[in-house]
Amino acid sequence: MITRLSRLFLRTLRDDPADAEVPSHKLLVRAGYVRRIAPGVYSWLPLGLRVLRRVEEVVREEMDAIGAQEISLPALLPREPYETTNRWTEYGDNLFRLQDRKGADYLLGPTHEELFALTVKGEYNSYKDLPVILYQIKDKYRDEERPRAGILRGREFIMKDSYSFDLDEDGLKTSYNAHREAYQRIFDRLQVQYVIVAATSGAMGGSASEEFLADSPSGEDTYVRCVESGYAANVEAVVTPAPAPLPLDGLAEAVVHDTPDAPTIATLVDWANGAGIAEQFGRPVTAADTLKNVMVKLRHPDGKEEIVGIGIPGDREVDDKRLGSSVEPAEVELLTEADFAANPFLVKGYIGPKALQANGVRFLVDPRVGTGTAWITGADAPGKHVVGLVAGRDFTPDGTIEAAEVRDGDPSPDGRGVLVASRGIEIGHIFQLGQKYTNAFDVDVLGENGKPVRLTMGSYGLGVSRMVAVIAEQQHDDKGLRWPAEVAPFDVHVVIANKDEAARAGAEEVVAGLHAQGLDVLFDDRTASPGVKFKDAELLGMPLVLVVGRGWAEGKVELRDRFTGAADEIPADSAVDAVVAKVRG
Repeated sequence: MITRLSRLFLRTLRDDPADAEVPSHKLLVRAGYVRRIAPGVYSWLPLGLRVLRRVEEVVREEMDAIGAQEISLPALLPREPYETTNRWTEYGDNLFRLQDRKGADYLLGPTHEELFALTVKGEYNSYKDLPVILYQIKDKYRDEERPRAGILRGREFIMKDSYSFDLDEDGLKTSYNAHREAYQRIFDRLQVQYVIVAATSGAMGGSASEEFLADSPSGEDTYVRCVESGYAANVEAVVTPAPAPLPLDGLAEAVVHDTPDAPTIATLVDWANGAGIAEQFGRPVTAADTLKNVMVKLRHPDGKEEIVGIGIPGDREVDDKRLGSSVEPAEVELLTEADFAANPFLVKGYIGPKALQANGVRFLVDPRVGTGTAWITGADAPGKHVVGLVAGRDFTPDGTIEAAEVRDGDPSPDGRGVLVASRGIEIGHIFQLGQKYTNAFDVDVLGENGKPVRLTMGSYGLGVSRMVAVIAEQQHDDKGLRWPAEVAPFDVHVVIANKDEAARAGAEEVVAGLHAQGLDVLFDDRTASPGVKFKDAELLGMPLVLVVGRGWAEGKVELRDRFTGAADEIPADSAVDAVVAKVRG
């Protein structure tokens, strides 16, 4: 196919969009691949749509290769199935809800587990029908509070979601591994640098869960890995190694001290080191010796609110994502002044475990706050702290919670090294769901023995539209995009670099030859200056650029490699063969 730039629906921009923060957003807009319609909502223009379709093609090929079958479910969905699984409520404000003219409730599908389970229930009734894997490539809708980074995090996006249905856990593991390997092939073909990390299941439910994260400093996800052991996990899934319980015998009694003007961890540490507490410790007191008690309010799916205290070592901050993941499906809010006024035992800056538990407030602690560990913490009175408050003796937590930040140098949960943090973009997430959804809808088939068998499910998501942005994030330079051949809108970009009629005629001849060989050609036949054409060629990012210019008169053309930057003069009469060899070699 030949596409002439003079006729292509395209307008490149010289300046970055004002709201763009990351390279993919800047470049995809500047190059005319996408255009913003509303916050988190984008149109795909011809070049962008070609990249998107080529990503879809790779995904389809690899899904079909594992025996998956494609279907298409509606995006407009009735409330009832999501009410059955409680996700109508659990999704909270992220769900787009609407009503039809008769007042019936609907939603725009954020994900389709319910509908896939009901579809299989309606069609299959025998063990002989199983196993089956169904998938779709579909628009999804989530009312993101802060859509950002162009198509990386939008309110409307395209996702491949597939679902496996098996008779038992062994079958589920087989389907899960087939998807895992298919995803690796997909990302390898798209030339994406990625890691596979342990993850949490969140509102999806289920047991085993892994994320595929593309390496990127623009990523919203923090993951950690252990170089020594190969352990890798999203920070939400990191399990903090708990210390062994310490003996309680012989520990000094807890003592309350006057600590005027010490409402923060920093001022508390200064007080302790100036008041002789360091001598009791045999070393300087640090923030790690203090117990920071953070108060939050949980809003549960049923609408009930609960105040909860979270105790973490004072040298750490609460990680909002880890906290949110730990309390799902509840939502986390900060306490208001009205909350403090209604609960006078909450003394800002001086909150301790005893008043919380005496007033029926759940107190959850970091796993490091183990039995026998002693802490400096609030004494529940203005200007007072307690030194030597021992967990398991002076207070007993109501449980542990993974809410504290994970840092470089933390011990790996597998005990074989330390953790290093990196940033990544989630591009795929696979779950062993088990029977959460088949139980909700009684999805049974008759087994070989004639008795009902409850099916077990797997769920496998892959961000198709996000992949376009991810590739742009990883494959660009200061001049523009650099598409891998697998997804480039065109195989080659042919540029006429002067106004010589012979060169123009020669370019037409070369383009026709490339087309005859089955290549997709973007042909810059405009009357613009060579400088403008070259800048656009670099911005648009085709893997090969063939320049027909002043060398045509001498029987030469220039072939540029967008990835390596190499530019070679080649004989004009062998230009078609040279390009074909590059594309297919």
